[in-house]
Parts: sequence; C-alpha cells; structure tokens
Amino acid sequence: MNATNPTREDFAALLEESLSATDMLEGTVVKGKIVGFEKDLAVIDVGLKVEGRVPAKEFGARARNGELNVGDEVEVYLERIENALGEAVLSRDKARREESWVRLEAAFEKNEKVTGQIFNQVKGGFTVDLDGAVAFLPRSQVDIRPVRDVGPLMHTPQPFQILKMDKRRGNIVVSRRVVLEESRAEQRQELVQSLEEGQVIEGVVKNITDYGAFVDLGGIDGLLHVTDIAWRRINHPSEVLSIGETVKVQIIRVNQETHRISLGMKQLEADPWDGIEAKYPVNAKFTGRVTNITDYGAFVELEPGIEGLIHVSEMSWTKKNIHPGKIVSTSQEVEVMILEVDATKRRISLGLKQTLDNPWSVFADAHPVGSVVEGEVKNKTEFGLFIGLDGDVDGMVHLSDLDWNRPGEQVIEEFRKGDMVKAQVLDVDVDKERISLGIKQLGGDPFAEASGELHRGAVVTCEVTEVKENGLEVSVVGSDLSAFIRRGELARDRSEQRPERFAVGEKFDARITQFDKKARRMAVSIKALEVAEEKEAIAQFGSTDSGASLGDILGAALNKARENDDEE
Repeated sequence: MNATNPTREDFAALLEESLSATDMLEGTVVKGKIVGFEKDLAVIDVGLKVEGRVPAKEFGARARNGELNVGDEVEVYLERIENALGEAVLSRDKARREESWVRLEAAFEKNEKVTGQIFNQVKGGFTVDLDGAVAFLPRSQVDIRPVRDVGPLMHTPQPFQILKMDKRRGNIVVSRRVVLEESRAEQRQELVQSLEEGQVIEGVVKNITDYGAFVDLGGIDGLLHVTDIAWRRINHPSEVLSIGETVKVQIIRVNQETHRISLGMKQLEADPWDGIEAKYPVNAKFTGRVTNITDYGAFVELEPGIEGLIHVSEMSWTKKNIHPGKIVSTSQEVEVMILEVDATKRRISLGLKQTLDNPWSVFADAHPVGSVVEGEVKNKTEFGLFIGLDGDVDGMVHLSDLDWNRPGEQVIEEFRKGDMVKAQVLDVDVDKERISLGIKQLGGDPFAEASGELHRGAVVTCEVTEVKENGLEVSVVGSDLSAFIRRGELARDRSEQRPERFAVGEKFDARITQFDKKARRMAVSIKALEVAEEKEAIAQFGSTDSGASLGDILGAALNKARENDDEE
C-alpha cells in the first residue's frame, strides 16, 4: 500500500481488516467505560463505533449501593457488535460467568475449594451460585449425614469442592460433604493424636446398636462394645444407656491409622474376678439367678459380673437329650454346685444335678443285687429291654438274660411297651449310671438243677421238637433242657443218618457226649449210644473166635437189651 497516495483498494483493505478485528471480539469479555445512564440502563463504550446498554442490576451490589458511576471501567461480555438498532449487545452477567468459569477451571485443576451460595432447590438437589456460574449440588453431597432442613444453609457463603466440570454443556457439579469430611478428618487426626490408652474422658452417647454404643468424644466417635459396658451380662446396651447421655469411659485401644477407638466403662470398676477361686471353692453350693438359656446349657449369675455355666449334661441325673429350657427358666433362682473355676479364662462350671441325691445311689441302697423289682417296659432295642424303675431311672434286661433256653431275639418279641414285668437286680454301676436286670433268673437255672442227674456218658430219653435238614431239635425228658443232634450223630450206620425218618413227638434214647455247666452246653448222640452198646455186647459175649458172626453177637445183645426193656 502507498502511504502518501492511498488508493481505493487500500481503503477497502483497511476497512476489511478493521471489521475482521472487531468480529473476533464477539463472544469474549471486553473492557469498557460507563459513559452515562438511561433510566435503569448503563451506557457503556467498549471502543467500538457504537455503544451498548446493560441493565444496571446486572452489576449487583455496586448498583444497589449507588457505587456505579459514569467513568467507571467495567468488564462486559460482547455478544454482538451491532444489532438491528445499531447498538452493541453487551451483558455483565455473561461476563461474570465467563470470568467465573476461568477461575473455577483453575481451581478444579488445582483441586482447590471454591466459595458459593445455595440459592435454589431443584429435582435431586440444589443450585449454587459460584460468583456468576451456576453449579449443581446433589442432595447426597450436602452433608455427611442426611439433612432434613436446608433452610439455614441457603444464601450463606460457604466452601464447596468441584467434582466435575463440562464447559461445553455448561455443567458444574459441586460437593459440600467432601469439604466437611476433610475438615472432620483433620479434627479427627488432631483428636486421635491427643488420646492415649488408659485415658479416662467423658463423652456423649450418639447411637446405640445391638453390639454396643457409639460415644462422641468431641469430634470423633469411639465404640463402647456391649461386653465392655459392665462386668455383668447385658443383653442389649439400651438396658443401661440412652442416646444423649453423658458417660465416663476409658480409652482401651487407639488405632492411629484407621482412627478406630475402643472404649470401656467396666474398666473403671474393680474386677469381680480377682480372687475368684477363694470366693467360690470347688464343691461348694451357692444360689444364683438364671440369666440366659442356650442349647448347650444355662448361665447363672452368682453376683453382678460373675456368671457360671450349667452344661446340659450337669442339669439332671435322668433327663438326657432334653433342652435346658425344659428344666430351668430365665430369672429362676437355683441352687448350684461349683464344679470348676478357671480364673484365667474367666469361666466357672456349675452343676445343678449335684445339689440333688443321685438316683442311682438311692436305687442301689434300696435295691441290692439279688432283689426283685417291678417296672414298665419303656423301650425295646436290638440288645434288650429297658424297664422304668423307682427314682425315674431305667434298668436294662439283656437279650441273654430273658430266657435260659430260647434265644433272646425270639423271646423279646413276646414283650410290648407298657407291659409290667418283674426282674432281678444283677448289678448297679453308680458311676456309669447303669442297672443290669435279669428276667430268666427269676425261674432258676435248669442246667444247675439238672447237673446232679445229668453228666457226660449218661443215657437220656429225648423227644423230637423240630426236624431240620441238618439234624434234630430235641428236649430231654424229665428236665427243662434241650439239645440239638447233628445229622452225623443220628445213627452209626451212614444210611440211617436221615433226619426225615424221625417225627415231631417221637421219643428215643441217646447218650450225653458233652455236658458243660459253665458254658451251658449239652450234646447228645444216638450214634454214641449204639457204639457204646456194641462195645458192651462184644465185652459180654467175648470175641468172634467161636465161629459166631459179629451180626450174631450183636443180635443176641440187642435181643437181651430188648428183653430187659420189656421187663422194665
């Protein structure tokens, strides 16, 4: 361009450059000067060929307090250089908003807190004025705990933490809760560092749960566990504490990292377990109150802070496998015996049945061995009968003591529950709580009664009671004894060793080959009798040298035996 003689093209280029520069100012914050006022509008010159007008109220407190004057420099947002009226379109609000976004973005990057005011309630939370920029405060981020009344927080300048920013969408999310938590964490850190284990301080009960109570120690909470409230058993903390109550507690443990504090109240009182063994000697009897009942026993309070356990096995001499609640009840006064004291584990074992007479000892004194008792059949098992006896005790009749001759598995089927039976006392073991009874002993032992007449080698008359494939079941005539003759003992001649040639009720003679009184065993044999008779015949008639055959000799012997039988 020629500076001395500018051409028409030069003027066109300058105008285009000027217009391009001003166009670039649109959508930015520019500085201007107030040149006058028209009613509620401030006339502002921003260095353009036209002026703009901005409502005075957009200048906030300066306008309200009369501090806005001609000549004041202000920053405004240039929306358009010229509108249809030939004026610049300016906005102080948008200028403040742009300035705020710049400051807020810087604070967000540095993770710094910003100041704002809650000015309106919307769905899901509140709106906050951050000096021109509007942010959203979710309801969950208002306070550490839910706030019912937000009124006192409205229109009050207070710090917030920016959680999220999106300038393109114009979204800002802030939190007041984060600020409170950080402040509280700092206070907690200072308070925790000032606390020492063993220190005694006062606090206020803030909350009560099933497992304990939370106590406010002046900015930080400590847990007072239910087991540390008192030496005695407490089922629920609400029994002795109430919310808002001031209590004196001792610091038991302090965790500097997690800020967890364990408190105790019972530690401020003397430990009732000191010298407990001398106070409650073993085998001594005391009266206590049932405080708790479980499946395995009942707890009895001997004094405040001292409890012992009556195990279910120590509750009754005779009631086995029964719930403790059917023997004792809560708050019941009971007499108990000290069975064991363990001061280290803070345990006392108690006995309830030991305060009563042992029914097994009472039975043994009243019914010595050999005496006869009567009772009801309580149960039938695979090994015997259980009979209810005096003193609520049971005695057992083993299968082997039901009958002298018949097997117990057969005899027990003749008994029914509820039958009244008599039995003889065979043995009483007090320590093992066992009573042995016998029913067959009431009738006497047939083996013992017959032992004088019967012996090995004796000849007896037998009667067939049952024919089996492998032999005969027989009874000995004239006694209550029975025996079994095996197939091989039915005859000397193998061809005659057939059980089917005998019939039930048939009688014959046989020789006793075994008679064991101790083992209660007797064996008889037809074969042994025939062999014995053969030997006797040979001895009587001599050898067979005379020419007589063995058959002749045996025939003569048998004929003589039959003649003797006929004479008898």
